[in-house]
Amino acid sequence: MRSSHPRSAAVAALVATALATGLLAGSADAAEGAVSADPIRIHDIQGTTRISPLAGKQVADVAGIVTGVRAYGSRGFWIQDPDADDNDATSEGVFVFTNSVPTVAVGDAVTVSGTVGEYIPGGVASGNQSVTQISKPTVKVVSSGNALPAAAAINEYTVPAEYAPAGDPAAAGSINGLALEPSRYALDFYESLEGMNVAIGTSRVVGATDPYSELWVTVKGWENPARRGGTIYGSYESQNTGRLQIQQLAPIAQQPFPVANVGDKLTGTTEGPLDFNQFGGYTLVARTLGTVKAGAIAPEKTRAQSPGELAVATYNVENLDPTDPQEKFDNLAKAVVENLASPDILALEEIQDDNGAKNDGTVSAEQTLTKFTEAIVAAGGPAYQWRTVNPEDKKDGGEPGGNIRQVFLFNPARVSFTDRAAGDATTANGVVRENGHAALTHSPGRIDPANPAWADSRKPLAGEFVFRGRTVFVIANHFGSKGGDEGLTSHHQPPVRKSEEKRLLQAQAVNGFVKEVLAAEKNANVVVLGDINDFEFSATTEALADGGVLYPAIKSLPKSERYSYVFQGNAQVLDQILTSPSIKNFSYDSVHINAEFAAQNSDHDPQVLRFRP
Repeated sequence: MRSSHPRSAAVAALVATALATGLLAGSADAAEGAVSADPIRIHDIQGTTRISPLAGKQVADVAGIVTGVRAYGSRGFWIQDPDADDNDATSEGVFVFTNSVPTVAVGDAVTVSGTVGEYIPGGVASGNQSVTQISKPTVKVVSSGNALPAAAAINEYTVPAEYAPAGDPAAAGSINGLALEPSRYALDFYESLEGMNVAIGTSRVVGATDPYSELWVTVKGWENPARRGGTIYGSYESQNTGRLQIQQLAPIAQQPFPVANVGDKLTGTTEGPLDFNQFGGYTLVARTLGTVKAGAIAPEKTRAQSPGELAVATYNVENLDPTDPQEKFDNLAKAVVENLASPDILALEEIQDDNGAKNDGTVSAEQTLTKFTEAIVAAGGPAYQWRTVNPEDKKDGGEPGGNIRQVFLFNPARVSFTDRAAGDATTANGVVRENGHAALTHSPGRIDPANPAWADSRKPLAGEFVFRGRTVFVIANHFGSKGGDEGLTSHHQPPVRKSEEKRLLQAQAVNGFVKEVLAAEKNANVVVLGDINDFEFSATTEALADGGVLYPAIKSLPKSERYSYVFQGNAQVLDQILTSPSIKNFSYDSVHINAEFAAQNSDHDPQVLRFRP
């Protein structure tokens, strides 16, 4: 199981770094510290802000009851003072980082001496909040078999509706120094329980079990519900306060983690310490884990296009290459045929080169595409042909050596591809006017590949297709990822979303190209699609649609169905299809076959658009 706190032994060094950056209160003298003269209680260590007033100091004989022991990953245990103070802002629990298998047991009454610190999961640059802890501990067991402090309830009544306070402008937008208001803000409420024994009742699963043995629930079943059981992330202000990550204290070898899909229920009581980690923030590390009750959702199947409808789809196939098991090819192929109803044009993202992550200069994806298209035929689908432009080696980001790219698959029995002086990786596509109509200078060809917006990122692939005598321009995209952005639980509020800057430039480049096509032919049929890596309400999408040249078709769906990906329990839009004004009547479907399920062939759901050109 992945460590929820990948720590080094040099915790003191991390504290010193945080002190130097102004994250923690205190001074260099305080960091050296002296043993406190008065008895220190856990709530004194936690204080009324996110940062301990005793950070960097030595404390002695801090008393508490052991409420959880973690013998893997970030090894240590939690203690809680059963005699709480009368201040809801001060947590009564704290993590004791041992860096070795703890020798205490749940129910032990102990005293702990050691150094108070603020550990930042992921490091200072991540923007994550810190975890107050005691490190380098000396532990004395006073008695065993004691009753645990009653669990604090996390439910729809206790978690506030407002997510977080606005960050302090004088502290670069940080909320670290602000006094906690647990009755007003959800993040403050969770922080006021950091390290404490908490419990949830029966809750709906909103993030399926992942490979790291964790899942997400919501304790607010009514909060922005998705039609199939998830929770919709519909704006930057809809963070969904009821989401909570669930892990377990028991090692997986000893107690397998339950497999759950979105819409299932985690029934009964789930109880344990409240932790914070870099992979999702506040996490209930269950000492007692509820039971999963299966829901009713199954992978969706879209309807087949009628003879007069052109079906255009996009699907991120997650680093597909010939070294993947045949089962992955077969499952993806079956999805194309059975779930997507064999679309006429299918834009694929994350097709890797012929030897995958092997970093030897290979850029061709002929073997990958041959294997995939043959699997589609074997699944009962059409004999798709393909068009693509091989990238320059190691120039398009993604898995090192994989050379991912976008690819057009098309069914030649339904649609034809117009080949025009196929461009290479560095040749810029253009638009000309021929016989009163727009035409590409290169088909397939890449859009503005020398633009710095595409540095270490996938360049858009544009091609011309003909369906029933009508030309359709299709532009396949895979915009820059959200890597490096701060999480919703960042100590900066609002969180810093640095990656948006690049996608904004990418969107402007694609928008400019679409405007060139429409300038050459006002009523041209243009479809822009792919893994946009951004929300339908984002500045990226606004830039793509600038001037009314494109419409994000997913906005035609009810809000409860607008998602293609589930991240940290939030169902959200990353994959999109946008249409030019001439495409007035269409049918759109976000086909939910992956994102909601523990068993996935990709982490994205494909999108399908049907229309009559």
